[in-house]
Amino acid sequence: MAETKKKSTGMEKFIRGIEVVGNKLPHPFWLFVWLMFIVMILSYFLSKAGVSVTYMAAKAGSDPVETTVNVSNLLSVPAMRGFFTNFIKNYINFAPLGLIMVMTLGISLIEQPGLISAFMRKTIMGAPSFLVTATLALIGINANLASDAGIIFTPAIGAAIFKALGRNPWVGIITGFAAATGGFTANLFVAGTDGLLAGITESVVKGTGLNAPTHILINWYFLIVATVILTIITTFITEKFTVKLLGDNTSKKDASYLKEHEVKPEEKRGLRWAGITLLAYIAIIAVLTIPQGSFFRADDGTIVPSSPFLSSIVPILFFLFFFVGSAYGLGARTIKKAEDVPKYMQKGMAGLLSFLVVALPAAMFIQLFNDSKLTTILAVKGGQLIERLGLGGIPLIVIFVLLVSFINLFMISGSAKWLILAPIFVPMFAQVGFSPAFTQIAYRAGDSSTNIISPLSYYLPVIIGLLEQYKPEGRQEKVGIGSVISYSLPYSLSYLVMFILMLIIWYVFKLPLGPGTPTTL
Repeated sequence: MAETKKKSTGMEKFIRGIEVVGNKLPHPFWLFVWLMFIVMILSYFLSKAGVSVTYMAAKAGSDPVETTVNVSNLLSVPAMRGFFTNFIKNYINFAPLGLIMVMTLGISLIEQPGLISAFMRKTIMGAPSFLVTATLALIGINANLASDAGIIFTPAIGAAIFKALGRNPWVGIITGFAAATGGFTANLFVAGTDGLLAGITESVVKGTGLNAPTHILINWYFLIVATVILTIITTFITEKFTVKLLGDNTSKKDASYLKEHEVKPEEKRGLRWAGITLLAYIAIIAVLTIPQGSFFRADDGTIVPSSPFLSSIVPILFFLFFFVGSAYGLGARTIKKAEDVPKYMQKGMAGLLSFLVVALPAAMFIQLFNDSKLTTILAVKGGQLIERLGLGGIPLIVIFVLLVSFINLFMISGSAKWLILAPIFVPMFAQVGFSPAFTQIAYRAGDSSTNIISPLSYYLPVIIGLLEQYKPEGRQEKVGIGSVISYSLPYSLSYLVMFILMLIIWYVFKLPLGPGTPTTL
């Protein structure tokens, strides 16, 4: 007992240390403001020192040309004039801004009227008892379609379902939490996160002049496979480890918990209407895309790597969410008049306000970073260093994923981290042959894996509250941050290993990450 207590104390100190360090980080808004000033000051001194880099730049239709790039002084009069005159334009043209706003407006119409909630409850509650764990895991992994709401909803439903079946509700809570947070980067569908990160990658690719495809689906194939594998791994860990750790021989079944969350008749009608609308919409898009010479095909008849279909994927998804969500609302009577539609969209946009604020200094930081030419110099120098160290390929993939997973313990905002890391690593890894899409999915793998065990997660108090609410009879120990992290650690480590293995497989076999997006350049 003494040894166990000592180990527990050591773990708690480690967790507390991470929490203390993380809490000392400034708000992302001020983080990017400081980064702007740092880039400006660096550009001044490095330009005065004559820092430059010479490399062979590829030119379309001709042989590579020797090119020299010098650091640009951002504090010079012409540079500062450009900064002020283009201030608004740089913010408005920030690639993630419009993309995430349009996606959020669309997703609001399937989230706010209740479609996602009803679909999740119907799917989980309609599953056979022996498939409940797998169904909960699958729904949790795809819950990021509802953004952060899925992280709260899935553990709560998991607790209710397991309680109703006479199983330990704590197992349902931990399974739902692990799937929704650790699987946040995976999805069978396209979520707002895909648009946000792809938008950041696109701004970096354009700013650095890389010739590589960037769109909202650049990681979609990888994420579909990850969803299936994550579901299997989550189910296995729950049934083979978590059940033994927490116990699963609970009290009698309690159908009242199921009744509280059962799908109402009007919700079922809404789901039917939404399903019919979905099939009709898919049929229309198929007619406009599949036949040769159709509306969404390129002039040469192709769809990938570039075509009007891929260029229009965001509006296609927006109208999908718009029509399907509206159909559900009309069927479920959550939309009773035309005015309800813009009200739901407005309500969904409220959660985007924090990003709109942070996006201002973030857009300026990336623009200044590109204008200083530090991106090119870091990319070339970093690529040359990586080649000299022999860290290309698989070792580089592993190191990068582990680096991101460690940073995620202190800085949990996925978009804020990518805004900082993308301008450095996207062009740097392009020097050793990694496509921007591959660098992005490697980042997402590391970021997602340690979401579950970050002591700075906004959702830990919610999970702790659920564990207290459903505490089994006779269990006396205190529930705290350490409890949640220790129960979640096996999932986190398993997800990390799985993502690394998947990345290696994709890299070795040069599998496409999404439509028209290769692993290497």
